[in-house]
Order: sequence, then C-alpha cells, then structure tokens
Amino acid sequence: MKVMKLLVIATVVFGFTQCRSLKLENNPPFAIDNAIYSTWAGGQAGVRGMNVTIQLKEASDIVFDSLYFKNKVVKVEFKEATIIIANYSLSKKIPSDIILDIDPKKEIVNKVPSDKKFPFELKKNEAVLSYQVGGITKYYKIPNISKIENNSLERVQ
Repeated sequence: MKVMKLLVIATVVFGFTQCRSLKLENNPPFAIDNAIYSTWAGGQAGVRGMNVTIQLKEASDIVFDSLYFKNKVVKVEFKEATIIIANYSLSKKIPSDIILDIDPKKEIVNKVPSDKKFPFELKKNEAVLSYQVGGITKYYKIPNISKIENNSLERVQ
C-alpha cells in the first residue's frame, strides 16, 4: 500500500514538473538592434519559405541555438558576427523520405509524426530565441518582429 502511494505521488509530482512553462529571460546578455522576417516563393508550385533576420547591436560570444516563430522551430545560423538567420520551409510538398505504397508493410519504415506541443504562446509578430550561457539553455522573447515585403525570388543565404 505504501509503495502504491509513493508511486502515485511520484507520478503526480513528475507530471507537474513536465507541465511548467519555459522561463523567459528579461535581461539577456546581448542586445537586439533589429528583427525582421520575409516570405519567399520558389520557382516550383508549393515551394516557399520564410527567413528571419536578427541584427545584434554588437558581436557576442553567446551560443545561439534555435528560433521559435509562428508555431515552428529551426536552428539558427550566423551570416556575420552580428546577424542571426533562421530559414523556415513552408512547403506543402511530401518529404522525399516518406514511402507511400499500396502495401502497408513497405510503409512501416516511415517515421511516426511528432505531436509535440509548441512550448510558447506568442503573438504573430513575436519570437523566442534560445541560447546557452554556461551550458544552461535560456530563452528570450523578441517582440515586434517586422514583416518586410520581398519582391524578388532571392533568399537570404
């Protein structure tokens, strides 16, 4: 009986610790000068995406990891010492590694789709940038990301 109580208590405590939201930092060790995004369309039907560019005020030795924006998350890249880029694919195309066949045995190698809940509640012009300081992952909410119109087919590389 005691074991059962302990098991129930441990399950409840573990469940509550997993439900807590991720803490956002108010004063990150870097400053953002500007944050913009633009959408693009490729030359083929259904090929499109979105680029987010974050301009830091000065170069930083912080390890930036991912950007959470519009219910999607991607790893970020550096274009220059002060420019962070996040490239999102919005294509509706079926990935080439998915097997569709009349024989379900051939489809068994397909990965099960992930049903992860997006960890942040954000307005449509907000994003969260994850970064690491001393091996600890932290999160900073970027308010007011401006949309710019992209009239060309060029992508920010």
